Amino acid sequence: MVRASREPLYRRDGDLYVPSALTRGPWDPRAQHGGAPAALIAGALASLEGGAEMALARLSFDFLRPVPIAPLALDAAVEGGGRRVQRLRARLLAGDVEVCRATALRIRRWDALAQRKLPPVPVAPALPDDDRDGAATPPGGPGGFAGAGIELRFASGRFDTPGPATVWFRLRVPVVDDRPASPLENTVAAADFANGISSVLDWGTSLFINADLSIALEREPQGEWTCLDSQTHVGPAGAAISESVLFDAEGRIGRGVQSLLVDRRE
Repeated sequence: MVRASREPLYRRDGDLYVPSALTRGPWDPRAQHGGAPAALIAGALASLEGGAEMALARLSFDFLRPVPIAPLALDAAVEGGGRRVQRLRARLLAGDVEVCRATALRIRRWDALAQRKLPPVPVAPALPDDDRDGAATPPGGPGGFAGAGIELRFASGRFDTPGPATVWFRLRVPVVDDRPASPLENTVAAADFANGISSVLDWGTSLFINADLSIALEREPQGEWTCLDSQTHVGPAGAAISESVLFDAEGRIGRGVQSLLVDRRE
């Protein structure tokens, strides 16, 4: 469901996707938040031919360079596989420069499994009624993707308190043109926030930028809200990981992992 402005994250201009200011990230005013291009790519992968019989089970994104707030070309295709498992790939380019590369697996749906007695799905954390005490105000102010492109509601933790956090997310605007955001696009956009909501380093003095994002889904997301239960672990030599359990309103849907570049902020 669209909230607030009707301005989408991207407008189509022929073969290009033109980003709006709503895609801006926290590290550089000229670069996008990773959740915006990841959602764009996820939508393209989900729309590839044959998707009606298949479900996306894993999506992996490599952010090769900062994604600029500039027109982007997107190339997505089925790379190979058979009737049960297929490999997908996508590339996002700014001019001639590849800025993000993605791969995915989609697996044939099998409704018969739903008739079997399966373990209960872990229950989702409670969705707060609103943003409690300004917990969702991002570092650097309310503009950009974190403040205007997507809505955050902290069930535990907050941006200005280091440590684990549990947060619900809902895209405020469409991803492309006027088409409402899909549950998958919302989930992918949300999953890229793990390092930000569960930071253990100071935003003013440190960089902890995710160089990738991997999402494994045990079922297809439903509804307009996605929850992340996230924590970050920092290693001794300039690397870290953020990991999340992902939920929708019906319960657990999968996991997300990010590899982080850790450095001093200049």
